[in-house]
Amino acid sequence: MRRTDDHASLSARLEQAEVLTHTYDDYDIEAARRRVTAPAPAVAPSAGPDAPREDPAAHEQADRDLDLAVALIVDTPQAASALGRLVDEERPDPEGAVVFAALLHLTGDHDAAQFWWQFAAGGGNRTAAFCLYLAHQRRAEFSDATYWRDQARNLHAPTPVPPPVLRGSLLPERVRHRLLAQCRTGRRPTLPARLEALINRLPVDSPDHDFGPIPRPVDTLPDDLPLATEPGAGGGRS
Repeated sequence: MRRTDDHASLSARLEQAEVLTHTYDDYDIEAARRRVTAPAPAVAPSAGPDAPREDPAAHEQADRDLDLAVALIVDTPQAASALGRLVDEERPDPEGAVVFAALLHLTGDHDAAQFWWQFAAGGGNRTAAFCLYLAHQRRAEFSDATYWRDQARNLHAPTPVPPPVLRGSLLPERVRHRLLAQCRTGRRPTLPARLEALINRLPVDSPDHDFGPIPRPVDTLPDDLPLATEPGAGGGRS
C-alpha cells in the first residue's frame, strides 16, 4: 500500500477528530499542528521521490497520534487552570481529568491514564473519548476503539461557562517544546526525570479492579509542576 506524507496524514487525522478544537476553543490548535507537523531536517533519500512506502499498522498510527494528542493537551494555556479545577473542587472537573491523564500517559502509566480519561468521558468530555479511541486502537482493541470513536463524535459539549482566570503554563516552555519536538521526529514524548518523579510521588488509591493502582492529584500539583525542573527540586510516589 502507498501512503501520503506522514506529517500530512497525522494532521488530517487530528482535523477529522475535531475534538481538541472543541474542548480548547481559545487555543491556537493550528499553530500547534504546524509546530508538530513541520518537516524534520531533510536527509538524502535512499530511493526516488515516488518510491512506495508501507502504511504503518493501525495500532502503530494510533500510538503516534495519542502521543501527539497528549503533547497538545499539556501545551494548552488552559491546562493548568483545568488541572487546578480538578484538585480544588469538591466535584472534580472532567477537563482537568483529561490533563491529569495526559501527564500520567507521559510517565508511561497508561492504565491510570485510561482510568482518568474514562472519568472525563463519563462527564461528557469529547477529548477524553478521542484519547480513549486512540488508546484502544493502539492496543488493537478495535471494538472498544470504535465505541469511543463514536462517543467522541456524538458527545455534546456542556453548557459554556465564563472562562476562568488563566494560571501560568502547566509545564515550563522548554519542556512543552521538547514534547512537541519529540512527536515531530517520531519519538515517544517523555517528561524530564524530575517532573516524572514528582508525578510518581502522588498518592495512590487502593488498586482498581480493572486499572490497578490509581494515582490521584493533590492540590499543590498545578503549582509544583512548573517548578519541578528548577535546581534543587526533587520528587518520587509515596
